[in-house]
Amino acid sequence: MIQQLFSNLDQLADEISAIRRDLHRHPELSFQETRTPRLIQEYYDMLDIPWRTVGGRGVVATLAGASPGRTIAVRADFDALPIQEETSHSFRSIVPGVMHACGHDGHTALVLGLAKALSNMRESLSGSIVFIHQHGEEVFPGGAVQMIEDGCLDGVDAIFGTHLENDLPVGTIGCREGYTLAAIDEFEIVVHGHGGHAMAPHQTKDALVAGAQLVCNLQHLVSRRVDPFEPAVVAIGSFHSGTAPNIVNGEARIVGEIRVFDKALRHKLRQMIEQVASATCSAIGATYTIDFTTGYPSLWNHPVETDEIRQAAGTFLEPHHVRTVKPVMAADDFAYYLERVPGSYFFTGSAKSEEETFPQHHPKYDIDERSLLVGAKVLGSTLLRSLGRAGTSQ
Repeated sequence: MIQQLFSNLDQLADEISAIRRDLHRHPELSFQETRTPRLIQEYYDMLDIPWRTVGGRGVVATLAGASPGRTIAVRADFDALPIQEETSHSFRSIVPGVMHACGHDGHTALVLGLAKALSNMRESLSGSIVFIHQHGEEVFPGGAVQMIEDGCLDGVDAIFGTHLENDLPVGTIGCREGYTLAAIDEFEIVVHGHGGHAMAPHQTKDALVAGAQLVCNLQHLVSRRVDPFEPAVVAIGSFHSGTAPNIVNGEARIVGEIRVFDKALRHKLRQMIEQVASATCSAIGATYTIDFTTGYPSLWNHPVETDEIRQAAGTFLEPHHVRTVKPVMAADDFAYYLERVPGSYFFTGSAKSEEETFPQHHPKYDIDERSLLVGAKVLGSTLLRSLGRAGTSQ
């Protein structure tokens, strides 16, 4: 059955690339997607696979096999980023300031191609395959929460997903069990001082100086207060204060983020950030406000499902092309699915030649489209392997 799937996918390689290029040319920002879900719906209509709208903009299609069995889901996200594309492709974005710079166009294309390949095999399938096409992955709170609340995982025994990865060459995949992606929270600290003229600094409470000191003090949290064997990041991405050289400013605004795997450390770092803000501001008599935005949880891959990916990939990739990767401090709301049902998330190598390869979220980001077929084959063979496993996952 796997060889039949691979043969079907080989015949669909050009169609999968064409879908990806169409989506790339017409990107849509998170929670603003309209054309993309409509294209997905029309594709499943063509395949005679029933679908429903889930979570507002997401699409869930279910392919039922000829006999009963397990229900396995696969997820593909489809939102783009607010980036002006700088490639010279004929299919480059026609939407000013919006670009598929994270591979979500490829994720959608390869899963649609996989759905078509499997639809031609439905009489041989035992169980059901659920295709989850998710909106809004790039922006908190993420589309996954809305889709889960709307029932996209109802009856699902396991779920799988992949992400195109330019740190890996085409023809390879990267996977690992356990913590794979980090949890992420954002924070904004506003320092409230007392402004005035630079000629009389003693009459002011300089929020800019307090803010600058606060930025420096926050950098000590990970280096001096976190166990070196506990991965963590506290990053400051924005600091704004002041308007002129002779004005002591009364306000400073700092925006940053936390990235961490451990849940307890995630909570502890939030407490420590507030402690540092309080101590730093009180030293000059300033006050502060702090707001945390809770982002995605850390992504934890289940061992059994991760092994299924390895075994499935090994049916057509050389052993050294099925790599165990290190945890990455990126985040993805696929983590929410894995909190509800067993599953695993892996990386599909998509790097072009060294001089052509750019990272995700770069205006010149691009993929080697041969990766789409690799990702579809690994996902597809994993789904078939998981469908064939007796019982439900625990």
